[in-house]
Amino acid sequence: MEITSAQQAGHDPRVVAFGRLQGAANRLEYLLGRALERECGITHLMYEVLLIVGRAGPAGLTMRSIAQEQVLTTGGATRLVDRMSALGLVTRTVSPDDRRVQLVRLTSLGEETTVRASRVHVENIEQFFFKPLPPEHRERFAEDLRILSHFARDALPRLR
Repeated sequence: MEITSAQQAGHDPRVVAFGRLQGAANRLEYLLGRALERECGITHLMYEVLLIVGRAGPAGLTMRSIAQEQVLTTGGATRLVDRMSALGLVTRTVSPDDRRVQLVRLTSLGEETTVRASRVHVENIEQFFFKPLPPEHRERFAEDLRILSHFARDALPRLR
């Protein structure tokens, strides 16, 4: 279906569907992000970094991996990790394999903050993300989001 006018574009079901996805994501980000800031003193992006660093375990994660996972520049990831380090949530150490690479690891405060924030986050996800959906749709919806996320991730250019 070819779009030939602004009005037609505004009513195109594909455009409308993506707009709804983006609108829902923005509103949920606001609601859930504000709760993390208010109750845990961290931004949603910091929380996401705590999660991916926590998943990496004691080995830690490179700045490049953090940047790639969060769709940040390496400079943006470095600034974010610097702020998190200043809060005592993570440490940065030189990789034993390559002195040019820094590894990011959770501190004990970072571990505690991740657990506390996750409890808050899960409660809000239940309330604002899953509860409005019919129970029989939740699992399929979550799987569809995983598919979209992985497809988009794989389409992104890799950081050098």
